[in-house]
Amino acid sequence: MCGIYCSISDGQHVLPSKTEIDLLELRGPDLCNTIRRTVNRPSSTGRHYLTFCASVLSLRGSHVVQQPLEDSVSESLLCWNGEAWRYDGKEVQGNDAQLIFHHLLEAAKGASAGPDLATSDRRESLGRVLSVVSMISGPFAFVFYDSRSRRILFGRDILGRRALLTTTAIDGSVIISSVSGDSTSDDWKEVEADGIYIIDIDCRLDPNNIANTFSHDTFNGECPPSQLPVLSLDSSAVTELAGLLRSSSRVRVQDIPRPPLVTCAARLAILFSGGLDCMLLARLCHDMLPKTHEVDLLNVAFENPRVVKAATQNPAQISGRVVTVYSECPDRVTGLKAHKELLHVCPGRIWRFVSINVSYKELLAHRPQIQSLMRPHNTEMDLSIASALYFAARGEGTAHNSSSGLGSPYASPARVLLSGLGADELFAGYTRHATAFTRNGHEGLAQELELDFQRLGKRNLGRDDRVISHWGKEARYPYLDEILVEWALRIPIWEKCGFGQTVPTTSSQDSHPPLQPAKKALRLLAWKLGMSQVALEPKRAIQFGARTAKMESGKIKGTQTLF
Repeated sequence: MCGIYCSISDGQHVLPSKTEIDLLELRGPDLCNTIRRTVNRPSSTGRHYLTFCASVLSLRGSHVVQQPLEDSVSESLLCWNGEAWRYDGKEVQGNDAQLIFHHLLEAAKGASAGPDLATSDRRESLGRVLSVVSMISGPFAFVFYDSRSRRILFGRDILGRRALLTTTAIDGSVIISSVSGDSTSDDWKEVEADGIYIIDIDCRLDPNNIANTFSHDTFNGECPPSQLPVLSLDSSAVTELAGLLRSSSRVRVQDIPRPPLVTCAARLAILFSGGLDCMLLARLCHDMLPKTHEVDLLNVAFENPRVVKAATQNPAQISGRVVTVYSECPDRVTGLKAHKELLHVCPGRIWRFVSINVSYKELLAHRPQIQSLMRPHNTEMDLSIASALYFAARGEGTAHNSSSGLGSPYASPARVLLSGLGADELFAGYTRHATAFTRNGHEGLAQELELDFQRLGKRNLGRDDRVISHWGKEARYPYLDEILVEWALRIPIWEKCGFGQTVPTTSSQDSHPPLQPAKKALRLLAWKLGMSQVALEPKRAIQFGARTAKMESGKIKGTQTLF
């Protein structure tokens, strides 16, 4: 995980402000560096002023690699914020930023350099550079200055898993950045995850010029057979899903370096509501990591004044259990139950349940910062979700190593956070998916899933990246691995969920009670892995499970804008 800043100006170097530097260093606490370039205009006395700044959260390779990466021969530069898990179909070993920079430099080579580079050479060079980007599998955002062709290329991966913003100043200067330092500006825009953008510094500075476009398969919307097959424990889709999810999880959890200045602590944490998606990730991680590796389970609960007002003002004693505004949060109840099941199914490891309690007063104190980080997103729902992720990623709470006993104050040092995001969009986990099926059958369900998937990068992932990375943490999404996504888009809908399936009352093969149709393939996998309790757990959105939604009034809609 890294922070990126780039400015292109015809007047002077536009350096990041102190606020922007602070935000970049929080994203990448291991190193921060700035490089300036002054480039003469062809056939003119004017100059172009290029500024590149990058901060580094080092999670790949044996040492911290300085960014921006710089080639002393060509003077080309790369600001890289990503994880290239695979390149050209092969898993990447060591530092991925160095590997990608090497391939970009090789692709950018031409017969000559600068203004004298022939048009055909420039075109071929650009094609090779874009080909390099197309062979990257994993989340990324980047800015690449190709000094030979005098171009700046930038963009995000096809799913938009890393944040990148852009704005144009009054004087025409263009800024591309992971963060928006000026919280009062409404001119920042999320770079669309639809392709690679290009700025020719000798032409008009236009950050909206797209060099190529991304495309992925649409959801398989084929009509189901008259006799709809029933998903079962023995279904091939469940077996294939298990293998794909194991593979996508493995590259994301193995070889995580130990946090600096810590001798024995968790390297990995899971955003843990206790629901199906995060429990599956925890269960699979148990098979891949040495049992000496501790795992933190980050569970957040909020004091919601609207809920408090409707209930008793003071903690009550019910059946010998202390009840508080936090202990009764739905995600806290589910999380503790899931933690208990995890200790039973996956013994021999420290599964540290971290209760993160956020008072309303503390939320109000941090709200301006959260709103600044989530910009340009600006709805009540954005704030609800961002608030939960912000405090969960901070990781400060009370630690519990067993299902009983007193906890102790704790701050998770883990720099890698696993998230279950993507499971609902791919496997039909939301209530609106059930509604779409009820209204328009499998065709309506396919359309709703396609809509949700297409807007993941625009609606969720950039915002989430800015909020989580603020604490020097990197979110990783096993459900959004390219190979798994491609498979999930390709197979028929009825092999992922159970809507419309008539479940037999008895079965000689399936020794489980009826499972909810939403995300049924994942529920069956959980059952096969010994997690019977979580396989039956209903879906609950994070803003309702953690009670960040509708803090002041129950009549506020999630789509209502804040500013």
